[in-house]
Amino acid sequence: MHIIDLQEAQLAPAFGIDMASIAGLGEQEHVRLAYGVVAPGQESKPHKHDELEAFLILSGEGVIDADGHSQPVRAGSLVLFKPFEKHVLRNVGQQALSFCDFYWRDAAKRDAAAQDNGASRLRERPVFVFSTPPTPNGDLHLGHLSGPYLGADVYVRFLRASGHEAYHLTGSDDYQSYVVGRARQEDSSPQQVASHYSAAIKSTLDLMDIHLDQYTVTTRAEGYAEGLRDFFSRLVRGGAQLRSDAALFDAETGDYLYEVDVSAKCPSCGSPCGGNICEECGEPNNCVDLDTPRSRLSDTMPVTGAIRRYMINLSAFKDAVEQHQRLGKVSPRLQQLAERVLARKDYWVPITHPAQWGVPPAEEVEGEQVIWVWPEMAYGFLHGIAELGGRLGKPWKADQPQPDWKIVHFFGYDNSYYHSILYPALYRMAFPDWRCDIDYNENEFYLLDGLKFSTSRRHAVWGKDILNPDSVDAVRYYLARTRGEQERSNFTLDDFHDCVEEILLGQWQAWLSGLGERLRREFQQRAPDAGCWSALHTAYLDGLNHRLASLKTHYGADGFALNRVVEELDGLVAGALRFAKSNQRISQNPALRDEYRTAIALELATARLLAQAASPLLPRFAQRLGEALGMERVDRWPEAVELTPAGTLLALAEQAFFTPLRRQEGSAEARP
Repeated sequence: MHIIDLQEAQLAPAFGIDMASIAGLGEQEHVRLAYGVVAPGQESKPHKHDELEAFLILSGEGVIDADGHSQPVRAGSLVLFKPFEKHVLRNVGQQALSFCDFYWRDAAKRDAAAQDNGASRLRERPVFVFSTPPTPNGDLHLGHLSGPYLGADVYVRFLRASGHEAYHLTGSDDYQSYVVGRARQEDSSPQQVASHYSAAIKSTLDLMDIHLDQYTVTTRAEGYAEGLRDFFSRLVRGGAQLRSDAALFDAETGDYLYEVDVSAKCPSCGSPCGGNICEECGEPNNCVDLDTPRSRLSDTMPVTGAIRRYMINLSAFKDAVEQHQRLGKVSPRLQQLAERVLARKDYWVPITHPAQWGVPPAEEVEGEQVIWVWPEMAYGFLHGIAELGGRLGKPWKADQPQPDWKIVHFFGYDNSYYHSILYPALYRMAFPDWRCDIDYNENEFYLLDGLKFSTSRRHAVWGKDILNPDSVDAVRYYLARTRGEQERSNFTLDDFHDCVEEILLGQWQAWLSGLGERLRREFQQRAPDAGCWSALHTAYLDGLNHRLASLKTHYGADGFALNRVVEELDGLVAGALRFAKSNQRISQNPALRDEYRTAIALELATARLLAQAASPLLPRFAQRLGEALGMERVDRWPEAVELTPAGTLLALAEQAFFTPLRRQEGSAEARP
């Protein structure tokens, strides 16, 4: 017998609470034991690990938050966690909450949980997928489309195919200062510019087969300005202060300078940048700390003055942001950016700016000021959810965000600071009891002929110049194949056309047409039943199932990567071509007829898998292929590779799934 007195346990800080390891079970035992205490009003830090774990509540009462779901616990409750299940223990009572913690490793359960982790984090929750709202100072080019918009669209299609409740939301970021800059260039008004380009953006998204569940036009959305003011007032109650601080002003006009109106070198990395953010390193600035700034209003060196603006001390939310980033999917690069930014001491960030274009706060300010458009966007996401909920009859409200909401952001790396650092801090200020659960999927810059796509410089291939019903799947395929995910990548029109001709026509179309011709010639265009199976047949089927598992990973929440999705789809087709070529050797051998029809059945299973697996990325191609294969639905994710029912009438031979594109399509010239 071995008796352990928990009152004598040596408690020490761990996971944000007091914990003690309990000796006595023996080092060789699989199960380990610890003892923990959560003080009233306190909670553990969100964490997840590879062990299975069980909490036995000894005293007190609390709440367990696990992957968006909350359950009350009290003395006598036994709580079990599978590997990688994110959890927080909160004490909601008046006395200390004490518990025993049992944990152990199980390799089989760990591996199964790893395969299901992304899906389990989203299960039985509404998933709101946001592509960063575009600035309506120009139409969308392929650099835009390759990043947040294609990524979010494919991800939502995959989630729906997998049975999740998922929505794609974005909008028109009308109040950006860059809209004012474009209005000056076009001798127009900001409202006219925003309205014109917002409509153009929406139509380009439609051409790209990106169909949104919510598109918020911020200057026209009913109740938007009032809701934004209420959100800002929450920030004021949460710690935003009216402070006098240094700012830049034009030396000739005296105008306040920020964002589009100032150019300089980044104080962090030395790269050319504009006001408030560096697109190269992703770090923010407050304009006065810029190196060798120039005013874009008069091309002079700005002067420094002082002004009272509403500001927040971002440094005060260091722990909150770091804890938030443990909740969801955050890349190492975003973690590194947060470490650099949050290392700044007393870093005060203005959240209002002197301007006429925007929504002024309800609070009194010095002169004419508006709520800065980036904090505004944090509210805009919540407003979009509420608007969507209103149409769907859901009880979603912008001023009452819920713990089960799963939010996913797709954005370019140059917006990383706002999405992954500033917004979590603002949400903590506005809603202290809400723990926003957000996954982040950032992309790198897409280059055009070695230079950045640029709306302002009109260096771009515009979506409308290259998109039409015959080209849209080819464009989606090529952008997914070449988009910048881990590093910057480059687009050229010649490479795009070569890819269509060599891969989509030379391999995908060639294989499917060849399979269709063999079915017409040898099986009267009907699916044969599988006959005798050889070792090579079973190995090929096993390879298809491995390919299916890999595709699920790279479409999924944890491992989303369109570059890898295209690699797997190409590999699927290339493998089918090799398999078909090998089995042609026995096509005319009557003694091996049963083996040959098994090979054809497996090729049809490959085509069926291609239709289902390509559907999130290439919806038009997938639908046509599914119809040619006699499939009722292609927008359901398969659990396993399936054979086509014997006798199914097929129409592969006469189908043109891709067509040659004219070499002159697309242009890097300016559009009006």
